[in-house]
Amino acid sequence: MSASLPGATMTSRQWGVMLLLALGVMIAYADRTSIAAAIANKPFIEHFRMTGVHRGLLGSALFWSYAAAQIPAGWVVDRFGVKVPYAICFGLWCVATALSGVMTVFIGLFLMRALVGAAEAIVMPASYRWFRHNIPERHTGLAIGIFAFGNKVGTAIATPLAAWIIVNWEWQAMFAITGLAGLVWLVPWLALVKNDFPRGGQLAEAKRRAATVPFRNIITSPVVWGGIVVNFCYSYFIFYCMTWMPSYLVEQRGLSLEQSGLYTFFSFAGIAIVAVAAGWWADRLIERGADAVRTRKAFVLAGFLGAATVLFGAYTQDLGWALFWNIASLSFLGLASANNLALTKVTLIPPPAIGLVVGVQHVAAGLSGGLAASLSGWLLHVSGSYDLPIQVIVVFLAVGAASCMILLRPEWSPKVESAAAG
Repeated sequence: MSASLPGATMTSRQWGVMLLLALGVMIAYADRTSIAAAIANKPFIEHFRMTGVHRGLLGSALFWSYAAAQIPAGWVVDRFGVKVPYAICFGLWCVATALSGVMTVFIGLFLMRALVGAAEAIVMPASYRWFRHNIPERHTGLAIGIFAFGNKVGTAIATPLAAWIIVNWEWQAMFAITGLAGLVWLVPWLALVKNDFPRGGQLAEAKRRAATVPFRNIITSPVVWGGIVVNFCYSYFIFYCMTWMPSYLVEQRGLSLEQSGLYTFFSFAGIAIVAVAAGWWADRLIERGADAVRTRKAFVLAGFLGAATVLFGAYTQDLGWALFWNIASLSFLGLASANNLALTKVTLIPPPAIGLVVGVQHVAAGLSGGLAASLSGWLLHVSGSYDLPIQVIVVFLAVGAASCMILLRPEWSPKVESAAAG
């Protein structure tokens, strides 16, 4: 694959693959989010005899393995392409999700969730590598906005769907259905995506291109570190909501499990819609001559500022306003979604290193998920309230905004050491 020219147009096949990538990340996020409905379900909690700490550990299991596998996953796609590694890992995490439903002890369930996380590590490096080599800059914001829409919709539909299955059947059926249904995605993926698995001399060339941006250049780049911090802080809020929002709505706001799933859906639907709109809006401004980096940074900062309104929901006594700010704060974060991803994983990153850079940055995303799930569980356990976990979210949002302003500069991008890099 070669990087697209800035002014190039997209073919129907490119749009089709882009939509498949959005659907793939939607399924990934649905499989990782379904656990939130389970850990808010009393029969599930009682079956495994879980405390709040256990619930936090279970919610974090996927994210620790996801973080650990990110750099290997990025290394793999930079050298062996996108199609085959993605297909293998996709099938693995779907099966592991389904097998979670037959576990009878806590450690078995924990290990299945960890396996799902390790396999899902391929999603971001593979997807952003494909974007960097196939999507022109003037379509990048919209394309990544649609991709971000996929992961938010996956999160939005997973909780109410999982809650509905649990209420009408059992938690075991929920894991089986959400896991096995995703396997259908493999059919169009294998049929539509061009085989980019390098063979013979192509493998040597792929390794040579990847080596033009040495790992030392990546790990010493302020842009990469800025992306790590920004993505950690952005993801902390997202993964807190994925893991704990249903429990918060049930335990602190008095909603039923099904009602909590519905309001979780509205929150993630809001961020999904705003992410697409903000990505498109930034693209139009850039197409009219605005600086790409400054424009996308402005959207990121606005998103972090708006997301801090989650505090208003925590401190109001009125249920209606609490639900409003719960939805609005996450929706505001959508201003940052596509533009942050475009900036830290595409616009400021040289093409030969895209997989590895995304892998490095998504170590932070995985760690933020593990920390959000486990730290929030511990804070809930020691304080008896969700107020303290929500205050921590706002601290991370402030850190993320500062890192975006200071570190995301084009002159600090990873350096390519050979002009031969595509």
